[in-house]
Amino acid sequence: MGNILQFLKTCFSLWLKGGRYYWTWMVFLVVLIISGLIAYVDQLSQGLMVTNMTDSICWGFYIGNFTFLVGVAAAAVMLVIPAYIYQWEPIKEVVLLGELLAVSALVMCTLFVSVDIGRPDRVLHLLPFIGTPNFPLSLLAWDILVLNFYFFLNLVIVIYILYCGHTGRHYKQWILVPLVLLSIPAAISIHTVTAFLYNGMAARPFWNASILAPRFLASAFCSGPAVLLILFQILRKMTGLKIRDAALAKVAELMAYAMFINLFLLGAEMFKEYYSNTEHLIYTHVLFFSVAGKTQVHYFMWPALIASLVAFLLFLIPRTRHNIYTMNLGCLLIFFGVYTEKGMGLVIPGLTPDTLGEIYVYSPSLTEYRVAAGVFSVGFLVFTLLVKLAIPYLNQPHESPSH
Repeated sequence: MGNILQFLKTCFSLWLKGGRYYWTWMVFLVVLIISGLIAYVDQLSQGLMVTNMTDSICWGFYIGNFTFLVGVAAAAVMLVIPAYIYQWEPIKEVVLLGELLAVSALVMCTLFVSVDIGRPDRVLHLLPFIGTPNFPLSLLAWDILVLNFYFFLNLVIVIYILYCGHTGRHYKQWILVPLVLLSIPAAISIHTVTAFLYNGMAARPFWNASILAPRFLASAFCSGPAVLLILFQILRKMTGLKIRDAALAKVAELMAYAMFINLFLLGAEMFKEYYSNTEHLIYTHVLFFSVAGKTQVHYFMWPALIASLVAFLLFLIPRTRHNIYTMNLGCLLIFFGVYTEKGMGLVIPGLTPDTLGEIYVYSPSLTEYRVAAGVFSVGFLVFTLLVKLAIPYLNQPHESPSH
């Protein structure tokens, strides 16, 4: 009990220490969180009418961000596999940062789903023993199950490593390694079940494709590591963390493979739609062209597609993949490409036209932007606080862990 109290005391002590940049960053996040909270209270009191969502386009900016962030959470697997399956030490040193990002991303996922519900109290209906989750028939119940399992799994891993590090102990491999290895199928399951939520809807032809789950996973293994590479460099510069260039290069190499698979699957899906040329082509048409002069997704999708192609070439060529500037450019491009493809590029075409054939234009309202900024700020705040605890552990010399 004394060690736990000492660990908690250490946590609060580290959180209260920081320079000018740290406190400026924290104040900035808190301001955005307060702004988002005020906007959400307004949305809660007036209803979803303050958003631009309608009965026809009932999913929008919130669910688009949720889908993207599930992929970011699953990206920790890109560090776990080379670190613990192939015992590659440069990656193993930064696996903890991937776990921290997964925890933060899952916090944001939960919040985006919560703000998208007009009546948050209805979440109680999905809780076992309290409500009627309709498990195992309901995919929504499965999604809640796997997301929470993956969240608590990563949280346990993070707390255990940090607790051992701050109390002067070495983590036990027989405890940690099985948990880390279990996170591999858990990470795959969260994005697979999210994909099943979409492609299980037979009335939505744009989503009703068995290839959607592999596409989700491939795109997740592009965008998530892109976020990690940028964060690794920021942390290395701001905190002095010893993150080897070899670790960055290996992540970039793995991203090149994932990008090829993602682009190949996208091309295969486009071939099927355009070559078969059925009446369902109109949903894909919304993605790349204007329908009835109303839809606007193509304005973002073409730049996103070009960005993904350029990023793939930058990561495919060893010279540009190892150059820090072109690598960072590729990270930004693939982030934009996947964020667009899995966000508005996935949600809006699936709902346009609606089931009655009507075409409605959707763009997020100011309320949605403010709430989303608040949610992202909560995630960044969680990540910042966790990194503050991880820095002393990652900077200290490590001996062989006990078995």
